[in-house]
Amino acid sequence: MSLSLPAAPPRARSLTGVVSEAIAALDGRSEWFAPARSAVVFVVDGLGSHNLAERRGHARFLGSAGSRRDIARTVFPSTTAAALTSLLTGSEPGAHGIVGYRTRIPGTAVAANQLHGWETDGLDPRTWQRSRPLFESEAERGRPVFVVSRPDYTGTGFTAATLRGAEFVSAADVRERAAIAADLASRHPGALVYLYTPDLDSAGHRDGWESDRWIDALERVDAAARDLAGAIDPATGVLVTADHGMVDVPARKHVLLGHGDALVDGVEIVGGEPRMLHLYTAPGEQDAVAGRWREREQARAWVMTRDEAIAAGLFGPVAPEVRERIGDVLVAARGRFAYYDDRESDKRPQRMVGQHGSLTDEERTVPLLRLGAFA
Repeated sequence: MSLSLPAAPPRARSLTGVVSEAIAALDGRSEWFAPARSAVVFVVDGLGSHNLAERRGHARFLGSAGSRRDIARTVFPSTTAAALTSLLTGSEPGAHGIVGYRTRIPGTAVAANQLHGWETDGLDPRTWQRSRPLFESEAERGRPVFVVSRPDYTGTGFTAATLRGAEFVSAADVRERAAIAADLASRHPGALVYLYTPDLDSAGHRDGWESDRWIDALERVDAAARDLAGAIDPATGVLVTADHGMVDVPARKHVLLGHGDALVDGVEIVGGEPRMLHLYTAPGEQDAVAGRWREREQARAWVMTRDEAIAAGLFGPVAPEVRERIGDVLVAARGRFAYYDDRESDKRPQRMVGQHGSLTDEERTVPLLRLGAFA
């Protein structure tokens, strides 16, 4: 069947190309950005362009730093593990293999956590993530490369999978991290610096992006971006972007999949995340599962088989080794709905308010703001 999916904004850059083009700008050959002596890529996890526009009054610096045309389009699924891996490797999920939050290890009954499960689920950062990190390549070329992030991300599997080759510098406070990034870029000509903050995403998941807690986090991020712009050498280019946006899903919009529910008949593993499920079916059950989901949920979700999603190009070109990681049936929520496997004993994920992962513009359109030499 043909799929009717949301179209990408016509002016949006691909998030996958942002770091690659920043590197090209350091060599004076970028098609997107002006030449720069050093570059800082500031990733604000969870800051969608729609979220920023709605709360512009609480982010006066970022709100004035660009126009509505200064946007990028993140990958599908619009989730941190897939998006950051694409940003940091310059390749699509179908190539690097991080195709969701929780995806099945082919040939097993394990749905591995692609963000936090590298150690617990036995994933090798050098082989499970299939594309070479751009920072590793640049380090081998002799470029100074740095990651400035929170201390708890030091040495994790996801860090090794996406950022190996870079020198890791940590600080707990986002404004302190911004000051460190500016100093590194100024002291090391030709440097590529990755500056990361998860604070906004954490606040959104807990209380929603429309909450006071999210606004407080946004104001701190805005202050850090202002500090960064004021501290950098004029020849340093800065890009402020994000991995995904966010929508708030109230508890009354949760769709709970329980024992005896026809929607889980023939489903062996419910993977993915609440707004983008990977359903791994029993042999021969894919079409029946897809049919039941379409019949009941087509008003609340885009439902597609693996082949349909690949044919639509949602994951980019898909390598043979990656194909079986993708669910037999995919369910991408429309509107403000989220799907939970209520048979799971751990109900904590159902407390999340802010969510992402699906195909909506709110989740897939992110800022791409240019400061310093890139302005």
